[in-house]
Amino acid sequence: MSASIVNLVYLTAAVLFILGIKGLSKPKTAVRGNLLSATGMLVAIVITLLDNSIVNFEYIIAGVVVGSVVGALMALRVQMTSIPQMVALLNGFGGGASLSIALAEYYAKTGGMADLAAKLSVNPFGSGAEATVAVVSIGLTVLIGAVTLTGSLVAFAKLQELMKKDRGLPGGPIGNALLLLIGLGAIIALCINPANSTLMIIIVIVALLLGLSLVMPIGGADMPVVIALLNSYSGIAAALAGFILGNTVLIVAGSLVGTSGLILTKIMCVAMNRSLANVLFGKMAEGGEVASADEVYGGKVKSSGAEEVAMMLETAKRVVIVPGFGMAMAQAQHAVRELMDVLESRGTEVEYAIHPVAGRMPGHMNVLLAEAEVPYDKLVEMERINPTFEDTDVAIVIGANDVTNPMAREDKGSPIYGMPILNVDKAKTVIVIKRSLSPGFAGLPNPLFAMDNTYMVYGDGKKAVIDITAALDMA
Repeated sequence: MSASIVNLVYLTAAVLFILGIKGLSKPKTAVRGNLLSATGMLVAIVITLLDNSIVNFEYIIAGVVVGSVVGALMALRVQMTSIPQMVALLNGFGGGASLSIALAEYYAKTGGMADLAAKLSVNPFGSGAEATVAVVSIGLTVLIGAVTLTGSLVAFAKLQELMKKDRGLPGGPIGNALLLLIGLGAIIALCINPANSTLMIIIVIVALLLGLSLVMPIGGADMPVVIALLNSYSGIAAALAGFILGNTVLIVAGSLVGTSGLILTKIMCVAMNRSLANVLFGKMAEGGEVASADEVYGGKVKSSGAEEVAMMLETAKRVVIVPGFGMAMAQAQHAVRELMDVLESRGTEVEYAIHPVAGRMPGHMNVLLAEAEVPYDKLVEMERINPTFEDTDVAIVIGANDVTNPMAREDKGSPIYGMPILNVDKAKTVIVIKRSLSPGFAGLPNPLFAMDNTYMVYGDGKKAVIDITAALDMA
């Protein structure tokens, strides 16, 4: 097929990617944006397959069948609450794919001829700057792809609660920096002697270790930032793989994913008052002495029932609902929507307070509430909703533990100190719906539960909201 036609189609696919990302920036156009991006990817894949000088169709069909079956099973079986884990895993697959491409290209160039090339001082990648760029691209793709692979697997294990302890290299960020320097040094050495496959093995091992040591010390409360960063790494690795293959559309798509992921990471860091440099080197919040649950809760927690809460809501003029991972676990988004409808039918103003890292993935709450057809203008971001809590009669917290924890504002010894939170405690009355006083993903007690204006409603989030709605409806 003519190279001009292939490039023209690739350009069309790139335009569709850009329009798709633009559409994803607004909830109303998000579905259209997603479809545009998917169409762009389909167009790119089809033209790549038709360019029969690139690959063998038998392997492609086998890959499509296996990938489709695995993807369909994952999509059918994974619950909404497990989407962050799936995203982490898919980031890892992206990094692993780029790593495989780079290694395949390296050994295709040097395999079987490495010793001969070394003896004859022949560069299997050619000569001049072009050869250096090729080796650097392969080395960086291996480095970033391997980091993404193991880092994402650790993120998956943490989100799945298979790994509960936070551990890292001795020296923390310094140890990570040393590993990175060893990897970069090996890439430089590989540019000097590209046929030395031992250097490639060193890069792979160091990068795999670096991925582990970057993510293992990071606590659960900071995991949404890590997911955004790993997404960016996955895109950067894909863009570098595009350079290796000389594939324009892969460069464009990878660059878009990489830069958008990096921008999202920066936004998340600002939202959590974290340093991007610390995130890059696996150093998040520093913890100190934190009060125990007994010290925080001892004899101060008050509980309530559906009828009492309904009485509070009956006279409320303004109610703010604060969703969190607990709402996702209970699948309570539809019940929450029904409570909102009943409250509004009684003349109560209702809004939802959305923290940037509520849940375990950026946008997690937005997706859940959109599924329940909650109007998007009801979802209010943290900066705009916080000043209104003092004028809020009742704030209803459903599983949003860490993002409402006053320790982040007041306790310098807390691992989440400095993270902006929803100022729920400033509302006139706070209702917390939760199964127990167990800590959130950050593993910290929440002083909000023991405040004078807070009432705990223990039980399943969905059932509790339905009971409150029924009691309010009958009032």
